[in-house]
Amino acid sequence: MKITGYELFQVPPRWLFLKITTDEGIVGWGEPVIEGRAATVETAVEELMEYLMGKDPMHIEDHWNLMYRAGFYRGGPIMMSAIAGIDQALWDMKGKYFNAPVHQLLGGKCRDSIKVYSWIGGDRPAEVGLAAKKAQAAGFKAVKMNGAEELQYIDSYDKVDKILETVATVREAVGPQFGIGLDFHGRVHKPMAKLLAKELEVYKPMFIEEPVLPENNEALREIARATSIPIATGERMFSKWDFKPLLIDGYVDIIQPDLSHAGGITECKKIMSMAEAFDVAAAPHCPLGPIALASCLQVDATCHNAFIQEQSLGIHYNEGSDILDYIVDRSVFHYEEGYVKIPDGPGLGIEINEDHVRKMAEEGHNWRNPVWRHKDGSIAEW
Repeated sequence: MKITGYELFQVPPRWLFLKITTDEGIVGWGEPVIEGRAATVETAVEELMEYLMGKDPMHIEDHWNLMYRAGFYRGGPIMMSAIAGIDQALWDMKGKYFNAPVHQLLGGKCRDSIKVYSWIGGDRPAEVGLAAKKAQAAGFKAVKMNGAEELQYIDSYDKVDKILETVATVREAVGPQFGIGLDFHGRVHKPMAKLLAKELEVYKPMFIEEPVLPENNEALREIARATSIPIATGERMFSKWDFKPLLIDGYVDIIQPDLSHAGGITECKKIMSMAEAFDVAAAPHCPLGPIALASCLQVDATCHNAFIQEQSLGIHYNEGSDILDYIVDRSVFHYEEGYVKIPDGPGLGIEINEDHVRKMAEEGHNWRNPVWRHKDGSIAEW
């Protein structure tokens, strides 16, 4: 079997899909994208696919190393996202060739399903109590919400009080046993992160996510000393080498690699296995499309330390298009009592609605994240 071609589809709301074709008629789908930089990743995919044309798609480990190591400059969000989508498509093809789900090729599953959480609120948390209650009524056992708006290095206690009030509202709405993930989104700097982590303990969050930017991971030492809340991070880390110092330092409790950003199935399986050796949990990042989610579930199935999966159904970014719109069998991602079953179909376990993909690719998108500024005019972290 030889790779004979590929196509890229930039589809709303903010995704990029990749289809790789072979001379035997087997195709594979991947989702190589960085939110807000889809066109840049698309170019990187085109450059990398030059290496793979005419090659046997079954040699995934070799292809991964070729794409990563054959370039003198390596790593980073663009390159690793391009590799990720290609890698997903190669695994999809391999599974279809053997008529087996990817998790079977990775050694078989250690679980039949995994807990999922629902996003509530938007970028500026408000009136989220009702949204949390609706998610609970729909069967979810956990939600995640943005934990803070923009904060200066040193900011007012008024903003702290508003954050605490919002979290208190959600906790009151869902009761004491419901999971609440608080995503700081790297918007908070070390001085305020220490303060918030301590003050939020009373509401018993499931975790605090990206309390500081990943380039400031050394600050996790002080934050961990200030709180017993589990600390999660990793969506903006892109390889096993990025995660190595984080795990060695020992101040993270949950890693969140993204299967469309951190080298795909091949790399994220290794990252999550590394974390298991440090007794660290895994909750893959996935506010993206159906191919990314299917890839996550295939890896979750094989990793003992995976405990919950992010998914984007109904997320505030998905206006006009959602993950179920692009697949033929919508029941694959059926959530029951807060869990989703691991897909058992060949490859990634989903069938892409190619006609709809082509239709929506004509519409395309030019998604950009908002630009926030502080009151003094300086750029704020979004």
